[in-house]
Amino acid sequence: MQLDTLQTQHQFVIRQRIRMMVNQYEVRAMAPDGSEGELLAFAQQKRLAFKEQVTIYTDDSKQHPLLGFKARQRLDLGATYDVTDHAGNPIGLFRKDFAQSLLRSTWHVEQAGLPQITGQERSLPVALLRRFVDSLSWLPYHFDFVAGDQPVFSVVKKWGLRDRYVVEIQNQQIDRRLVIAMAVGLDALQSR
Repeated sequence: MQLDTLQTQHQFVIRQRIRMMVNQYEVRAMAPDGSEGELLAFAQQKRLAFKEQVTIYTDDSKQHPLLGFKARQRLDLGATYDVTDHAGNPIGLFRKDFAQSLLRSTWHVEQAGLPQITGQERSLPVALLRRFVDSLSWLPYHFDFVAGDQPVFSVVKKWGLRDRYVVEIQNQQIDRRLVIAMAVGLDALQSR
C-alpha cells in the first residue's frame, strides 16, 4: 500500500486476530458497499511488555514496517505514545488523559500543523457500565475525536465475538497512519 493511497481512505475496518502470545490486527479498506476490502496494514503487539510497543506493517508477512508507536515510559498510567514512520521519523503522538479517563476514557492526539485532538467515549452510561460491572466489559464503545468542536475521526467498536472497529475520517488533513495507531491503541491499551 502506497502512502498516498492510504491517505485517500475515508473509512477502514480494524479486526483483531485471536492469538496466544501477541495481539494482532488487520487494517482493511472499507468498500463502498460496507464490506471489508484490501489489506492496508497489519499490526502486532507483544503482550505483557514492560514498555508498550506496537509495529504496524504493510501486510501480514511482516517484512516491511509502515509505522509504529512506543510508550515513552514504562508502566505509566497516563503514558505518551510516539508514533513514527518506518524510518523512525515522527508522525505525531497520543496520550491517555488518566484523570478524565476515570469515568469516561479520554485520549489526546497531536499532529504537527493541526490543533490538539481529543477523543472521548461517546456514551457516559456505557463507559460507567464497562468500568463498574465486570461482566459488561465486552460492551461496544464509540470514540469521537474532535479538534475544538470540529470532528476529525471516530472509532466505533462493533458487536461480535472478535474485536472489530469501524474508523471514519472526517478531517482530510489527519495522517491516516496516526489514526491507525490510535485506533489499534484503543484496543491494545484501553484496559491499562
